[in-house]
Amino acid sequence: MSTCATASEAQAEPLAGTAASARTWLLIEQPGPWGAKALTQSRLDPGLGRALDAAAGAHGGRVALIRRPGRHADCSPTARHRVFMARTVPGDSWVRTAVLSGSDSLEALRDIDFAALDTPAASGEDTAAALRGAPWEPYAGDPLALVCTNGKRDRCCALRGRPLAAELAASGGANVWEITHIGGHRFAPTLLVLPHGYAYGRLGAAAVKDVLDAVRDGRVALDGCRGRSAWDRPGQAAELAVRERTGEARADALSVTAVEAASPAGTAGPGSDGPGGARWRVTVAHTDGRRWRVRLAETADGPPLPASCGAAPVGSVRFDVEECVQEAAGAGAARG
Repeated sequence: MSTCATASEAQAEPLAGTAASARTWLLIEQPGPWGAKALTQSRLDPGLGRALDAAAGAHGGRVALIRRPGRHADCSPTARHRVFMARTVPGDSWVRTAVLSGSDSLEALRDIDFAALDTPAASGEDTAAALRGAPWEPYAGDPLALVCTNGKRDRCCALRGRPLAAELAASGGANVWEITHIGGHRFAPTLLVLPHGYAYGRLGAAAVKDVLDAVRDGRVALDGCRGRSAWDRPGQAAELAVRERTGEARADALSVTAVEAASPAGTAGPGSDGPGGARWRVTVAHTDGRRWRVRLAETADGPPLPASCGAAPVGSVRFDVEECVQEAAGAGAARG
């Protein structure tokens, strides 16, 4: 059976730079059925789903529903809901959690101050003030392994995601949840790992266990990695390029400090998608003071592929690394 995932895999579509962008994630346990647009097509109150989605999206965040692997019986109005809030920025990656009882208690999530959570210099006190309305506490358990399984959104997520989630849950060693949508159905099974927020695609259970072992050690496994959700897509691709070239595996060692559109030859303005496609200049910084200048070419001239099952094939987008150069000590921001 041909699916968007089999088509993408057959063409070896690159994974780097394909993760969803989100500096914060709000995850809400909601058993029962999920529709294609789960925040408004599930047992979650649709008004609450829309409000949280808008509030998070305005400040670099995303909201998703989660549930335990296995059969998904409808839940009663008095069900307990585990919720997680995570921030994925290097040096400030954390997870908080709370348990809310009953659908009415989820209304407390409206009080979250997403704007305050997205302040780069927010202190621990600022974070506590932003996470108001619920009994939040630091999460210190196993890494959160979130596998997309929403078959109503795309059948590949169900066909490939559910078996992976079930196998991971059965083997132990991680806090495994099914999740509604993290983007990139054609890379199924897709996985988001917290607290660092790296996304993965096309991995089996054995490879995912290696990913989780790396997370416990504060490292990043590059096999199947799509990028860190804290960055936009050019930033994701550039950070992974630096890791591949330097062997740096520590999760919080690298940060993307600048992403600029660059004009390719023969085009009129920055970021043009004319001849040769868009170009990007990205600066990646190490905690030890080193910096790299990464030039990327964003092209959509790959083999036509469907973004999801049933969608019309279009040229696949990829980021090709044209240059990855370490700047001399004391050099200023990358230019030209």
